Amino acid sequence: MTASVPEPSPPPPTAPSPRSERSSGRGALLVATGILASKLVGLVRERVFAHYLGNEAAAAIFKAALRIPNFLQNLFGEGVLSGSFIPVYAQLLGRKDTEEADRVAGAVFGLLSLATALLVGAGMLFTPLFVDLIAPGFEGHARELAIRVVRVLFPGTGFLVLSAWCLGILNSHRRFLLSYLAPVVWNGAIILTLLVLGGRYGEERLVELLAYGVVAGSFLQFAVQVPSVLKLLGRFRPSLSTVAAPVRQVLKSFGPVVLGRGVVQFSAWVDTAFATLISERAMSSLVYAQTIYLIPVSLFGMAVSAAELPEMARAADGEREEVVAKLRTRIDAGARRIAFWVVPSAAAFFFLGDMVAAALLQTGRFGAADSRYLWYLLIGASVGLVAATVGRLYASAFYALKDPKTPLRFAIVRVALGSLGAWGLGLHGPEWLGLPPELGALGLTLSSGMVAWLESTLLRRKLSRQLGRVGVPSGLLPRLWGAAVIAGMVALGVKLGLASVLGPMPGVQAEWGGAFLAPPAMHPILGFIAVALPMGVIYFAVAAALGVPEASAVFRKVSGRLRRKR
Repeated sequence: MTASVPEPSPPPPTAPSPRSERSSGRGALLVATGILASKLVGLVRERVFAHYLGNEAAAAIFKAALRIPNFLQNLFGEGVLSGSFIPVYAQLLGRKDTEEADRVAGAVFGLLSLATALLVGAGMLFTPLFVDLIAPGFEGHARELAIRVVRVLFPGTGFLVLSAWCLGILNSHRRFLLSYLAPVVWNGAIILTLLVLGGRYGEERLVELLAYGVVAGSFLQFAVQVPSVLKLLGRFRPSLSTVAAPVRQVLKSFGPVVLGRGVVQFSAWVDTAFATLISERAMSSLVYAQTIYLIPVSLFGMAVSAAELPEMARAADGEREEVVAKLRTRIDAGARRIAFWVVPSAAAFFFLGDMVAAALLQTGRFGAADSRYLWYLLIGASVGLVAATVGRLYASAFYALKDPKTPLRFAIVRVALGSLGAWGLGLHGPEWLGLPPELGALGLTLSSGMVAWLESTLLRRKLSRQLGRVGVPSGLLPRLWGAAVIAGMVALGVKLGLASVLGPMPGVQAEWGGAFLAPPAMHPILGFIAVALPMGVIYFAVAAALGVPEASAVFRKVSGRLRRKR
């Protein structure tokens, strides 16, 4: 199967085989289970971090420092291997050519290890330059602390790259759970470091020691996967050989995918640089917001995309008409599942972002005013949440077709326009509109959200030209958004009703916007449950009434279980 499919008159989509459908559905469930566990522990990590460091200067320095060596993980980690290694390796497994598959796995491990080691060394050597480029707002003592922290973190990121190689092996063998549970130990190491050292050292010394905890967690995340990976490989023979044709195919795809990830990484660097220029609070809050934003992206977008990629790679190895039919069916089904769950998530960020932030992070040094400020960033992020999540699935389809150049081209367009938008909305928008400068962080997330729709649309249209119309059905999104908005408005009414009876949450008046739409004066977790439950019930009910099959299926499952309990 070549990288480009001729533009056909598409045949009617055929259902994938029952075994393939069960494998994909079970795979998505396992990925979601692993991601859910990892994200829950990750939220505990952020809550403990917020308790000890809040939005203080040391928190901003650590958050920015963590992003600098992360370029290694983003360049050579899961996204790159998903686009280059997994499609080739999974096809070899599908053909039962295990000897060649093992040879490819060993060569990729050897080449990846060498490249990572060289980049880790270069990163540690040129750390001051990276800090000046990516965090220009840090000067003097803050800059020196960032340099020390980054140098400690670099080797840990190398272990995370090797962890991504393990994920590629496990996913290709349909062993999804372990690779997505592995980050639990990474989060656990950070939590343990904070709990043991948080009350014993000052903030600056704490973030230095925390960097060592991150490195330990990175090693453990790699180490826990190694035994299972070695059992799956017939013979593990690390090498630097590029003689085998499948290895050269991986490297051929590797370049464009690395460039694509580099372009995306550049966008993250731009946001980090602009955030440090806005304020230290904006920098730390931006990372908190992205942690929350990535929960639905990971649970629904990554879970579906990760499970579908090996299946789409296998489906892409056949006759043209069969390939087109199978890919259309898989993409359409995955896009529907993603949209159904991500739309209400975006609505929750938009209508109830302060309560989401408070339930997850409000403790210790992180107060109600910080939750309100974080809401503004979540409002901006909610704009592009659906597009960014579905876009992952569309990109995976191109990777399965061994066409990494198309996602690269569209990523360049997105990043170029997104950087321009971040400059305008983030750095200068508040001044133009007469708003507080710290609201420039909202401009950063809003800009990213808007260009995510552009990228997703470009990917879908290109796929449609090759495969026939694919993606979320045109009439589904309006129904989902209608249900989500109605549910969000009801939840907002519940929030205001509770606040009128119990009074507003103390401390919110100190934040921009004052007591307007303030959450009720009750424990943040209880308050979130009080508004989220009716929102969820109403979303499912309205969506079912509007004829959304996924909502009706949820009600049937729930009612069936209730009848069985009786």
